[in-house]
Amino acid sequence: MPLAFESVSHGQIAFGFFNIDTDMLLLEHYFFFAPEFCKCISELAKTENPATFESPLECYDIRERENIGDLMGAIHGIRYTGFIGDVYRRFPFPKLPEAFKQDPEGYKNRGAIEEIIKRYGARTRIHFTAHNNRGNVQMQEYEFTRRWFFELVRYVWQGGYPKWRDGIRPEYVLRMK
Repeated sequence: MPLAFESVSHGQIAFGFFNIDTDMLLLEHYFFFAPEFCKCISELAKTENPATFESPLECYDIRERENIGDLMGAIHGIRYTGFIGDVYRRFPFPKLPEAFKQDPEGYKNRGAIEEIIKRYGARTRIHFTAHNNRGNVQMQEYEFTRRWFFELVRYVWQGGYPKWRDGIRPEYVLRMK
C-alpha cells in the first residue's frame, strides 16, 4: 500500500508498493520496479561522497489520473479502472487479512505487469540524483530531504505497509545494505 511521504518540491506525495503480488513501486505518476530502485540505492551507498551522484532509473510514466486507476476501489473489488484496476483483476486483493503481505517473489510477475502497464504508460528514464552537499535526493521532479528519503528506503526495506511475507526480504533488497 503506498503511503504519503513529504517532499521538498511537492509537499506530500504517494510512494510505495500498490499490489502485494508485484515488485513494482509507484512515485505519483511514475512506476518502476523495486530491484532497479534498490540498485540506485546500492550504487549511491558505494560512492566515495562526491558532490553529486546521478543514476538513471527506468520507469513507466502514466500522466492521466484515470489511466493510473483507483487503488482503493480495486482493493475493495468494486472499481477496476486504469492500470491499477487491470493489475487487481489479474492479482486480486487477498480475502483473508492475514494474507496481506508483500510477496518477496513478486519479481516473478514482472512479465505480466509489463504487459499491462504498456497499455497505459510510456517507458522512460528518470534521473535519480543525490545532492550530497545539501543532503537532498531527487527523483526527476520530486525532491526529498535526506531524512524523508531514508523513509522511502526504509519502506522498501520493510516490505511496505504490509511488510514482507514471512519476514523474508528479496535478494535485491538485501543488497541495499
